[in-house]
Amino acid sequence: MTFKIPHVFIFLSVIILFCALLTYIVPSGSFERTTRKFGEIEQSVVVPGSYKELPKHFSVKGIFFNEEVEGKASPISLTGLLTAIPKGMQQSAALIFFVFIAGAIFNIVMHTGTINAVLFFLIQRFRQAPTTLFFLIYLTVSMASSFMGIASELIPLIPIFILLTKEFGYDRMFGFALIALPMFIGWTAAITNPFNVTIAQQIAELPLGSGMGLRVVLFIVFLVLGFSYLMRYGKRVKQHKTKSLAPEGSYEIEGMQHIEEEKFSSKHFWILAVLVIGYSIIMISVQTIGWGLIEMTGGFIGIGIVVILISGLSGDAAMNAFVKGLGTMIVPALVVGVARGISVVMQEGYIIDTILASASNNLMELPKFVAGEGMLVFQSTLNFFIPSASGQALVSMPLLTPLADLLGISRQTAVLAFVLGDGISNIVIPTNGVLMAMLGLAAVPFEKWFRFVLPLFLILMLMAGLTMFLAIWMGY
Repeated sequence: MTFKIPHVFIFLSVIILFCALLTYIVPSGSFERTTRKFGEIEQSVVVPGSYKELPKHFSVKGIFFNEEVEGKASPISLTGLLTAIPKGMQQSAALIFFVFIAGAIFNIVMHTGTINAVLFFLIQRFRQAPTTLFFLIYLTVSMASSFMGIASELIPLIPIFILLTKEFGYDRMFGFALIALPMFIGWTAAITNPFNVTIAQQIAELPLGSGMGLRVVLFIVFLVLGFSYLMRYGKRVKQHKTKSLAPEGSYEIEGMQHIEEEKFSSKHFWILAVLVIGYSIIMISVQTIGWGLIEMTGGFIGIGIVVILISGLSGDAAMNAFVKGLGTMIVPALVVGVARGISVVMQEGYIIDTILASASNNLMELPKFVAGEGMLVFQSTLNFFIPSASGQALVSMPLLTPLADLLGISRQTAVLAFVLGDGISNIVIPTNGVLMAMLGLAAVPFEKWFRFVLPLFLILMLMAGLTMFLAIWMGY
């Protein structure tokens, strides 16, 4: 009997229901929050040592309708359960719109023939050396993620990668993993990632960019491990098609099942130049002037307008491509909001802070080296409930920082525990909206991906545990 996870929306809804039930069992409580400024942005962070347990308020009315009582915490009601997903959609609105718009703009680019022409050129150029092409792609994606924190921006590229690898005889899982693995591994070995290591170092009051040497070594080690793992799977699948973990059936983009021969013209060159330059401007703006998802979405709209003007597409043709692109991204975009409903339930039931307080108190009682490993496990577990690097940093780093001081562990090591715990677990947790959105677009079931990536996840966690031990031993 083969285990099969239901549709992603049903799967995530079951997790939301489970977390709602936890609000009746797990004690409720909360930390005090204070506002701190990180660069130009003010964020709310927890105050260490301020946790207070809140008595639960139970009532018949509270089972069905939201009932707030001052000084008490109410478990999630039926109304609260049903509104968790809409609230998650509301809180994730910026990311949802970004995924919609980015996918629609890339679909317009597809209709210009530029992507097809570029892929055909790459296939011809690397026909005899596909491994070289795959490594260049893998290296580029991992560096972009490690240095600039690129993640959701890569979602629209997934169909393109799958089609490209299909032309070389690989399955859908290989094509998906070619972009997913380097993205998550690059995020894990964060060298200057502004969304995890930078925020964590700001909260820990460390110089930005400090401790980079060890993270660079980790990046290289993880890069080699991940790429070797991918190519080993690819080789096995090419030799024995029955070894494939990808679902059966062809994959296509708007009726395109194969990459057709298309000469790379000057029109394609200028469209590609607009994409590269525009994307670079967006990424630089994120790094230097604090652009967020709203500004990034506007940047993609600007790219789309210029591409339409260069391509010569009529207004109707361009808008038809735009609308079809929106349709393609419905599941990937909405799954982000559904996944966010999990943290909505945990926060409204006041059990997130209880989990944080309990974990930090238990870690404080452990020997230094064991506590360091515990920080890694704690952060990996927390990622299931708060699948947002910056969101986690604001709640866990204010606790891990004084905890590290008390245990005689450097704050840099506490940051390392946060980055590794957040990054590696992203590969397997179903509450990660970006991962689930990517799987939805690639039409790869979560259980197939989990089976594929589990051995690598265990290897990386083992390496992370060893790194934490060495970091404490060296006084990193």
